[in-house]
Amino acid sequence: MARTRRARQRGSIASAARLDPHTADPRDHAAGPDIVLRLAALLHDIGKPATRRFERGGVTFHHHDVVGAKLARKRLRELRFDNDTVKRVSRLVELHLRFFGYSDQQWTDAAVRRYVRDAGDELEQLHILTRADVTTRNRRKAERLEHAYDDIERRIAELAEAEELAAVRPELDGERIMAVLGVKPGPIVGRAYKFLLELRLDEGPIGEEAAEARLREWAEREGA
Repeated sequence: MARTRRARQRGSIASAARLDPHTADPRDHAAGPDIVLRLAALLHDIGKPATRRFERGGVTFHHHDVVGAKLARKRLRELRFDNDTVKRVSRLVELHLRFFGYSDQQWTDAAVRRYVRDAGDELEQLHILTRADVTTRNRRKAERLEHAYDDIERRIAELAEAEELAAVRPELDGERIMAVLGVKPGPIVGRAYKFLLELRLDEGPIGEEAAEARLREWAEREGA
């Protein structure tokens, strides 16, 4: 099944790569059904001109992913794309560099969970876009990056099977948080929910009983 998925991705990668500004003919834009992926491929480096800096050793484009996401939102709104498309494309633009940190140093399980959480429903498209963005002519580097991305996909699959990773959420919902802490709806519930979500991302499933105990400890520290 994994081999079939990779074959399907390679076909999508080839399609996205035709739209990559590194190699693209923009007229291909209208050719395919996945408008979100194609727009992301076209716009993923839109932040480079604004972030280009000449430094010792060469040219840098620090934070062009974040700047690019903002520019992509602006341009797509000007072009009257719907809000869902704008949101999804800008998310892919913002995340398209995240993987390269994994290729330098293998992530913890917590970092992999955050990658999945941040990508949301666009995880598969992020896989495709990231692979398509590997344009180096250095064969050894290209192979290293491909193997690294194969590895992160394997780890995502393993965590997903063990933890229902696609639906990561705290083990206590808002009503249970209020019951445990004896509070009414308000900002404290949101803060507690965020704490439990970070706990879930860092440590994986710990069970409701342990989550309640950790929540009480957090509330005591916070004076809640």
